[in-house]
Amino acid sequence: MSAVAACLALFKRDIRAFARARSQLYSSIFTPLLVLLFLGNGVSHGLQPANLSDGSFTAYLVAGTVVMTSVFSATFSSSSYYRDRDSGLLRMLLSSPHSARTILLGKSLAGLAVGAVQALVVLAIAAPFVEFEWQYGIATGFVTAFTVVVLLNLFLAGVSQALASRIQTMQGFHLIMNLALFPLLFFSGAFFPLDDLPTWLRVMAMVNPLTYAVDAFQLATYASDSERYVGVLIDFGVLGTLAVAAYVMGLARTPRLTWSGK
Repeated sequence: MSAVAACLALFKRDIRAFARARSQLYSSIFTPLLVLLFLGNGVSHGLQPANLSDGSFTAYLVAGTVVMTSVFSATFSSSSYYRDRDSGLLRMLLSSPHSARTILLGKSLAGLAVGAVQALVVLAIAAPFVEFEWQYGIATGFVTAFTVVVLLNLFLAGVSQALASRIQTMQGFHLIMNLALFPLLFFSGAFFPLDDLPTWLRVMAMVNPLTYAVDAFQLATYASDSERYVGVLIDFGVLGTLAVAAYVMGLARTPRLTWSGK
């Protein structure tokens, strides 16, 4: 019970710290919405894409902006790890009777919660203004989208924790996260369909974890049927397996406590 209390205390601390950082709070919500507003409407009315299976490009882009919100959140939420490490607070926490995994669990759960809530807020704001098909019904579709968001943020939280515990500086961490995640974001079907891509790009998309998050989200909200999509069962199987594996890997890595990492 003491470990649970310590985990919850760290969780609440990071949530309060995020809530007080209003610039980060506002930018993490408004940036994806601006992308959706300007890019979605610009392409829909300026180019009129003909390869979309259902609805307008603005509705298609919602899945991409939700996934992008989670990627941004996973990157920025790890800044608290570096702040605590460089201030010496992390050393104090790890010298307590609680295990290192309890400390890391509390901090990573806060990042998971922040990322999931931000992504769902973007969905809730966008949903009334776009043409979603909700092929499974609104209630079931929203539950499916919620599950996708949680699994995606679980995966991203594990990846970011594993990297943050080994990379010495915050600048290096952000560089590696951007280098790793943004190419995956672009080749996930978040911004354009994958059907007519060259074979080598389609192969890259199929080994991309974000592809399955985007696909499941589009099936839940945007698509009118399951043709031309990977499929919900495959999406959840791949995403769920990778999410658990990444999260366990992130908690298994003992952090380096000094600023230099030496």
